[in-house]
Amino acid sequence: MARKNPDVVARIDGEAQGVYDRVRRRLKPQMKLPIRALSNVKYRPKPGYFQLSGRNKVRTMTVGTVKTFAQSLKMLAMSKELIRTGRHSTKREAYYQAYNWGEAAFAAQEESDTVMDDVEALLGVNRERMHFRADEHGGEVAGELVVIDRDRRTHKRLEIDCTRFGSGAYSVPTVVEALGVRTAARFILAVETKGMFERLVEEDFYAKRHCILVSMGGVPSRACRRFIRRLADEKKIPVYVFTDGDPYGYFNIYRTLKVGSGNAAHLNEFFCVPQARFLGVTPEDIVEYKLPTHPLKDVDRKRATDALKNDPFIRHHRPWREALERLLEMGVRVEQQALAKHGLEFVASEYLPRKLKAAKRFLP
Repeated sequence: MARKNPDVVARIDGEAQGVYDRVRRRLKPQMKLPIRALSNVKYRPKPGYFQLSGRNKVRTMTVGTVKTFAQSLKMLAMSKELIRTGRHSTKREAYYQAYNWGEAAFAAQEESDTVMDDVEALLGVNRERMHFRADEHGGEVAGELVVIDRDRRTHKRLEIDCTRFGSGAYSVPTVVEALGVRTAARFILAVETKGMFERLVEEDFYAKRHCILVSMGGVPSRACRRFIRRLADEKKIPVYVFTDGDPYGYFNIYRTLKVGSGNAAHLNEFFCVPQARFLGVTPEDIVEYKLPTHPLKDVDRKRATDALKNDPFIRHHRPWREALERLLEMGVRVEQQALAKHGLEFVASEYLPRKLKAAKRFLP
């Protein structure tokens, strides 16, 4: 056990010991958790991601909280056992394992997920190091990259060439820490939709531009974000993000990838990509390329106006405020695929090459 995440095990033991000591002293057991919300984060330009402001909440065991308190302790015990045995559990499997906890069993997976998030925040480590992993898709990769992995049965070294998947792509695993990488790519292009990713693969964009394409499939999963971050850090190559021109693409996808979120502020330093720059569709592109649009939905307007008022990242960057204000004034949103108005090959042969020549003009 000492060889496997000893610091995580030590933190689990420390929390358990703290509860035990308070019980021995006839005091109510407590857990101190950071408040995970946008209201408790600050955007710090130098590190480049959201950081906690320092406010915490104290969970004290009472009649009303005894079940949640017990679930938190059981979740810590489960993590310690997973680390000891070298196994990993998905979030769904953790929920079902808790069926054996009697009165502490979860009523629904949402309840289990919340407790797992709390325990992760309590220890200050990502859940992958606690040997929990998500059921979500990790993203897909194509282009000038070799991923170095191990055969699960023989443990022999495997080299996976991401240019040799034919019409398919390499799927990022949910835990990426043990992977090695080799690349001479000039940049990473993270793409919102799988449809656009496949369009760029079909147009042989990565070979012509010597890059790595990553399909985020919407809001990027933690594994996808961590994979991109490791590539950017270890290989010192730029990251460009290509999304739709709407508040969802701007905030839920791009901003989450670049600076993280309030809910996961205690882990943003591991999962965000501060190097990322926005290459997606802007209000100026709508006009310049005469793109087909759709009216902004009420939820789009609310997301944009809330960001202008409350989002520390948007409030820090004037170009983003101006882009949002213009989008609200125009009252429209646009999809990546709208570029197909000018031909299927247009995005790869004209649009992206033009934008890549003017990287200094990208939104921050």
